[in-house]
Amino acid sequence: MNVLSLFDGMSCGQIALNKVGIKYDKYFASEIDKYPIQVTQSNYPDTIQLGDVKNIKGIDLPKIDLLFGGSPCQGFSKEGKRLNFEDPRSKLFFEFVRILKEVKPKYFLLENVKMNKESQNIISKYLGVDPVPINSNTHSAQNRPRLYWTNIPFDLNVETKDSFKFRNIVQKDVDKKYNLDLNKLTEKFIKDNIGLRNVTFTEKRTEEAKRLRKEYFLKYGKDYTPRRSKELFPRTDDKSNCLTATFSNKEHLVIDSNGTFRKLTPIEFERLQTIPDNYTNFVSDNQRYRMIGNGWTVDVIANIFKNIK
Repeated sequence: MNVLSLFDGMSCGQIALNKVGIKYDKYFASEIDKYPIQVTQSNYPDTIQLGDVKNIKGIDLPKIDLLFGGSPCQGFSKEGKRLNFEDPRSKLFFEFVRILKEVKPKYFLLENVKMNKESQNIISKYLGVDPVPINSNTHSAQNRPRLYWTNIPFDLNVETKDSFKFRNIVQKDVDKKYNLDLNKLTEKFIKDNIGLRNVTFTEKRTEEAKRLRKEYFLKYGKDYTPRRSKELFPRTDDKSNCLTATFSNKEHLVIDSNGTFRKLTPIEFERLQTIPDNYTNFVSDNQRYRMIGNGWTVDVIANIFKNIK
């Protein structure tokens, strides 16, 4: 079987194939970012890199049995101001369509963010299938709703596991370089008017959390705790917020049981995307955060791929 992955990134699709034991002869990848390519080649040196998707011609390739990709989603997302197909990055979807027609694979898969119905219908019309909505929280400790267009029949039902809880992916004895200055953090929270809504606590009840709640209330005359909660614990589902390519301290914070505020580590990012620990440990932390946030939740893809005959 030959595989072609468009917008391959750090090759999450290849991780998924190997995870479910699907053998392939050649794995062709289209990617232009040197850092994800470096990570891919470090883990899968036999990957055949093809470069820019716009330069790929189906006639130049052998028979492709499986085609997949997650075309850039910024134009469809809230962060991308929902320019939809007017965003040049989102227009790359039509390169996926062109290559799909040229290589005529037996199976295909396209992943993208939740979007307005009009854009969703355009994609469905070109691909000939309706999307299946899947939230990564059914396969991981991350809340990440996505749409999947595919002709691979698969079962949505998955077994809930303890490993899908945020508390079970948190590292112990984290390097102090990930710690955050609480005073600076406070100033940023007040400026952004977000309080502590997005902080995830590894333990619901800590003396530090109680002290901070009282301190915020007395200092600013406002309780930054979510109304539905009686303590500083914003997510009651034991999941993380959705990872993005742009790492933001206000979106991904942890308070340890000792009361230390810190950002998530790259390994915790990998675990939230069900990627092997240190898979991306060939580039800087900033690049690791970026490519992991851009990547796929591997176990979601693996659950689809395992149905390939």
